[in-house]
Amino acid sequence: MKILLPVDGSPYTKRMLAWLATHEEWLSGQHEFTVLTVVPLIPPHAASMFPPEQLKSYYEDTAEGIFKPIRKFTAKHDLRTAYVGKTGHAPDVIAKFADKGKFDLIIMGSHGHSNLMNLVTGSVATKVLASCKVPVLLVR
Repeated sequence: MKILLPVDGSPYTKRMLAWLATHEEWLSGQHEFTVLTVVPLIPPHAASMFPPEQLKSYYEDTAEGIFKPIRKFTAKHDLRTAYVGKTGHAPDVIAKFADKGKFDLIIMGSHGHSNLMNLVTGSVATKVLASCKVPVLLVR
């Protein structure tokens, strides 16, 4: 199974990884994982003050900072894993990447807000669920 793991380095990412670690059926060698992080774009006016290579380095370093503990987790469990860093609005990027990459499943952490809270503030998980054709397993 081809599985997408959107991550942001938050406690919800850690909770999702802890859940994976306790469910050996997901850690078998038959699955292929892609870890995706989406770094928010620096506003255009601010970004125009930096050379493009410096911005690129910033985005790459930020993504790698999120990937570092996850690389340890995937190495410990001997998981076939690709790492992808993107920039943009996380829900849109995740949904497009999942649909385009023909993933079988998305496993992601969620804050677990109530429906009222999601209505007021929105959430990445809610927006991914609404705009993605790939099944999503939420870990709260």
